[in-house]
Amino acid sequence: MSQPASPIGVFVTPVTPLQQNCTTVWCTRTNKAAVIDPGGGVDVILGEIARRGLTLDAIWITHGHLDHAGGAAEMQDKTGVEIIGPHAEDQFWIDLIPTQGQKYGLPDARTFTPTRFLADGETLVLGETTWEVFHCPGHTPGHIIFFNREARFAQVGDVLFQGSIGRTDFPRSDHAALLNAITTKLWPLGDDVTFVPGHGPHSTFGAERRTNPYVSDQAMGRAPIARPASGPS
Repeated sequence: MSQPASPIGVFVTPVTPLQQNCTTVWCTRTNKAAVIDPGGGVDVILGEIARRGLTLDAIWITHGHLDHAGGAAEMQDKTGVEIIGPHAEDQFWIDLIPTQGQKYGLPDARTFTPTRFLADGETLVLGETTWEVFHCPGHTPGHIIFFNREARFAQVGDVLFQGSIGRTDFPRSDHAALLNAITTKLWPLGDDVTFVPGHGPHSTFGAERRTNPYVSDQAMGRAPIARPASGPS
């Protein structure tokens, strides 16, 4: 029996010297695409979007750090699409992008004002797909993640990594808030959810609950929560 076609497509483009996972997602029914966290490499990303026959619909930002948002203004200039996200609490990081760009060898990185900030519980429509927004502060105060329930897929920025979690030694970081966001907002979405992090390889929430030394059930002193293999309905 053949598997149903996925409602979304995904490709990842590592950008900047920090090898940030700029993630392009699209609706496979309409070919409308969103670029998540264009920290740089704008022409390469746009070239791949064109090669695949996609139409860029929006730029989505998880948080305001240079390697995630430094190319957003350039991409908007070249395409005219809206910049959506992050949460308003990260505007101060966006304002620091030019300073950070000089420090990290990205002098063309520019600040911007998002067309629309996002809050916990909002949804975004991309073609015929719906994406849920979860505010997950800790790494930065305005960090958000994007979740497509139908495809069981999330882009989580620097909240969670394979085998690690986001740094919390930045201004207005909060380690306890990060752990809370992971365990109360990400884990309930289901162990079967595949996620692309801001850096490094993809994983699943279930794998991280079993093995992540920072937020596994064992590390957090929690008993595993029984749930259907397909996750919540």
